[in-house]
Amino acid sequence: MGLPVVAIVGRPNVGKSTIFNRLVGERIAIVEDKPGVTRDRLYAKGEWLDHNFHVIDTGGIEFGENDQILTQMRYQAELAIDEADVIIMITDGRIGVTDADLELARMLNRTGKPVVLAVNKLDNPDMRNEIYDFYQLGLGEPFPISGSHGLGLGDMLDEVVKHFPTKEEEDRPDDVIRVSIIGRPNVGKSSLTNAILGEERVIVSEIAGTTRDAIDTPFERDGQQYVLVDTAGMRKRGKVYESTEKYSVMRAMKAIEDSDVVLMVLNGEEGIIEQDKKIAGYAHEAGRGVIIVVNKWDAVEKDDKTMQHFTQLIREEFKYLDYAPILYVSAKTKQRIHTILPKVNEVAEAHAMRVPTSVLNDLVTDATIMTPPPTDKGKRLKINYVTQAAVKPPTFILFVNDPELMHFSYERYIENKIREAFVFEGTPVRILTRKKT
Repeated sequence: MGLPVVAIVGRPNVGKSTIFNRLVGERIAIVEDKPGVTRDRLYAKGEWLDHNFHVIDTGGIEFGENDQILTQMRYQAELAIDEADVIIMITDGRIGVTDADLELARMLNRTGKPVVLAVNKLDNPDMRNEIYDFYQLGLGEPFPISGSHGLGLGDMLDEVVKHFPTKEEEDRPDDVIRVSIIGRPNVGKSSLTNAILGEERVIVSEIAGTTRDAIDTPFERDGQQYVLVDTAGMRKRGKVYESTEKYSVMRAMKAIEDSDVVLMVLNGEEGIIEQDKKIAGYAHEAGRGVIIVVNKWDAVEKDDKTMQHFTQLIREEFKYLDYAPILYVSAKTKQRIHTILPKVNEVAEAHAMRVPTSVLNDLVTDATIMTPPPTDKGKRLKINYVTQAAVKPPTFILFVNDPELMHFSYERYIENKIREAFVFEGTPVRILTRKKT
């Protein structure tokens, strides 16, 4: 199950971006005391107690306006509402209830989604009596908050997490491999899905964004069960198209989190752009198995060095994915499509691999003898014990005398030694350092 999604909505200049920055712990959104500064949705991860979730900041919603930018901002907010599991509606406690608040509340009520009403800019406790007018919005109890001072956000978030989908155990068997196909629009994700399945199960079009929702397709091949997920690109609302690059990100993130293996699709004709690196980065950060699939390879003019040069470019641009295998395919001509599922099986196996503790400790002991741990001010790092704490991705804990002595380069050395000894192709390996107790 992917992380829950929380959308922050409201009319312009009620403090949505300030609250967004509070929830994600960084100043990501531009905060300025002018309406309309936030024009696109912004995505980030938030955390409250033991709950992790995605937060979407939106542009202010205004009704009855014909301005093109305001119209696009309204569509952006509506798209964010579509994606959300829970909606936080922000209002301005100093101004009180406005016609725009009433109109927005009616729109949110029609969605049938849980809405938490927050009355912002109540910096002084004496102002808390101003919240009672907001009951007329019909969204339940208003929560008095101050985004600029961080007041009342805990109570608001307690209410938000109550509405998160329950974390039910997935009912699919352990031997089912869930594979997501991700990438920016028009790299051929749907064509690749059809080529793998061997049938026209997904609409294919030259127009970027034909796929509107993530599509799950269970199938079996050579006795192995899979669920293949073709992720959405861009959605069309009337004559307004939102940014294809931005819209692909949230859909990709949600699909990634629910996957065992991710096929990161690149367009061999167009090469690599910044958005490719951003989307692939989500797969790495989420700890999923990754295979880089270069599609449309049939359309690339080639000589005997073309594949080598493209591989080198991928390794330079995706340094954090140096563990990911690279496949060159053509969904159109079915070239090398048969290599994808065997590689998926290998990566899924590595992603779920568990190493015996005794073997692991022997390996690390030999590694420290070959290259002794670093020293700092005369004090040497000592690795006392190693154990594997988790799989998917493989996660190892090094118990040491002083975690401060562990340099990232030595941590990388230990990771490389583990990778040399065991086949961890296609999966990130996490190394955690803890003080021995």
